Amino acid sequence: MMNHLKYDVLVIGGGHAGCEAATAAANMGAKTCLVTMDMNKIAQMSCNPAVGGIAKGQIVREIDALGGEMAHVTDATAIQFRMLNRSKGPAVWSPRAQCDRMKFIGEWRRVLDRTPLLDLWQDQADELLVENGEVTGVKTIWGATLHAKCVVITAGTFLNGLMHIGRKMVPGGRIAEPAVAHFTESITKHGIRHNRMKTGTPVRIDKRSVDFSLLEIQDGETDFHQFSFMGPHRKLQQLPCWTCYTNEEVHATLEAALDDSPLYNGQIQSIGPRYCPSIETKLVTFPGKSQHPLFLEPEGEDTNEMYLNGFSSSLPMDVQIEALRHIPALREVKVYRPGYAIEYDFFDPTQLQHSLESKIVKGLFFAGQVNGTTGYEEAGGQGTMAGINAAIRCAGGEPFVLHRDEAYIGVLIDDLVTKGVDEPYRMFTSRAEYRILLRQDDADARLTEKAYLLGLAKRERYDWWLKKKSEMENIEQFCREWTVKPTAINGALEKLGTTPLREGTRVADLLSRPQLNFEILKELVPELKAKLESINERKEEIVEATEIRIKYKGYIEREKMVAEKMHRLENIKIKGRFDYSEMQQLSTEARQKLAAINPETLAQASRISGVSPSDINVMLVLLGR
Repeated sequence: MMNHLKYDVLVIGGGHAGCEAATAAANMGAKTCLVTMDMNKIAQMSCNPAVGGIAKGQIVREIDALGGEMAHVTDATAIQFRMLNRSKGPAVWSPRAQCDRMKFIGEWRRVLDRTPLLDLWQDQADELLVENGEVTGVKTIWGATLHAKCVVITAGTFLNGLMHIGRKMVPGGRIAEPAVAHFTESITKHGIRHNRMKTGTPVRIDKRSVDFSLLEIQDGETDFHQFSFMGPHRKLQQLPCWTCYTNEEVHATLEAALDDSPLYNGQIQSIGPRYCPSIETKLVTFPGKSQHPLFLEPEGEDTNEMYLNGFSSSLPMDVQIEALRHIPALREVKVYRPGYAIEYDFFDPTQLQHSLESKIVKGLFFAGQVNGTTGYEEAGGQGTMAGINAAIRCAGGEPFVLHRDEAYIGVLIDDLVTKGVDEPYRMFTSRAEYRILLRQDDADARLTEKAYLLGLAKRERYDWWLKKKSEMENIEQFCREWTVKPTAINGALEKLGTTPLREGTRVADLLSRPQLNFEILKELVPELKAKLESINERKEEIVEATEIRIKYKGYIEREKMVAEKMHRLENIKIKGRFDYSEMQQLSTEARQKLAAINPETLAQASRISGVSPSDINVMLVLLGR
């Protein structure tokens, strides 16, 4: 066998970050190889088989707008879809889908198999190869040497992974899958810092043992919404989820066993996710609460396996099962396996540039949980950007970076490389200061043209965006120009509880009223109805996106102005212009943080925790001199 294989880009790990990185690099023309330990577990959903959620759904739409794959795979395998946050404004609407776990893996495998320039290699990375501060490839445990100009590490939770159930500890990267020893050490010996994190997953339940009559049903939505801006609508059978609550007997059973909890007996020292706590952490953090909500979610179209969302735990298995049996619907419960916690290595992301390339080893990129994030969507977004930038580096181009007003992916990466992480990082809408610009409905407007110019989004996607853009502009123009007379509409306006017109008013001005939308107005203005009905493809999506754009025009323009001001600071390059240790005008914390992170621009410096607005003003004055 040839043991010297040469590539442009080598991706280590076949999870959500690895799959996006490999397809992005290959689709941009880089000869790519994805190294994975098990080709039957490509893009395994290690925790909940769900994609999206608050702010995460926006990231998946952005991956899609860039030409990535997660949204297509999700639509093809979704068994329940919901748009979250509907009671709030469209800036924070967030799509979420429950998927069929096995079909999700199969669909991703099909995507990889039909991607030109992409090879798969089933093996385990054992040693990172570096010469003169530049990556040259990896050696595997089976003795293959894979050479590459760039290497993307997307190893998830596998690096020195250690699983915990009660006082039992078993090395592994996921249940029933081996951990990766040595590889971390082959990276850190080049001066890259690492630390440990912890995450967990709940019990899996046999649905035949559940009394569904004692649960509350939660149906999905069947309207036009989906994840991808292209491609077919959901085709699998749509299934309900179910809700119930813990109770005081459940809590008493769990609390009695806290001495055996790895989180509280000193067994686990590493940092766990604040926003997805285990059930035992909830009991300790909220001692006054007599119940916590649980969601029973299907794992697939044709399996009995169900996922108990909200019951993540690493307590002994008999304790988990005994506690569940105090919930009326689960009195006879059978489980496939208990919940467990896992500890793993990650690398401090402040050691990365915004391209996700290491500042220390050239050509080495990191994406996903190895950067201290949690979640498939955060991983996929980083993987897409790492794959793009690895391909660009091979071709000798300028890095592709998304700013904070351009994408949640831009917020995510900027937060990681500027602020670092002290717990598993999860994206929220509150992390973005430009939420009104970063909606789920406009990801294609923000990103598709950029991706087409890069070579990642293909012509078909770009042409569809141009067609959609033209349809939207057409409706907007009509709404700005068409005037409605008071006599035609005042009766209806009074019934709706909104002020009648005194003079002719444009449709756009009517639409800005909270009581009115296109659905109501088209029944009152026949010309508007004709205009909207003339759209042939994905009509509802186009109409909704246009309505949001018109309704929130003032807010959108105001936020764009704020973003423009920040861009002026983005344009002020400061790397290499200051010796921070000598700058007595700055606070001690600012000197230390600035020296450690060495930001590229004044805007990035302003986002480092511990650097105050007055520190930024000092630097502006010194630059002026």
